[in-house]
Amino acid sequence: MDWVPIVFGIFKLGVLGVAMFFAIKWHRDKDREEEQRKREEAKMSSEAGGL
Repeated sequence: MDWVPIVFGIFKLGVLGVAMFFAIKWHRDKDREEEQRKREEAKMSSEAGGL
C-alpha cells in the first residue's frame, strides 16, 4: 500500500476544512458588520427625527 495518497488526502481534507471555516467566519462577520451599520443608521435617523 502506498502512503503518499493517504498523506496527501489527509492534508487536502485539513486544508479544505480550514478554508471552509475561514470562509464561513468571513461571511458571518460581514453580515454582522452590515447589521450593526444598519442599526447605527436607524438609531441616528431616529435621534435626528426626534429633534
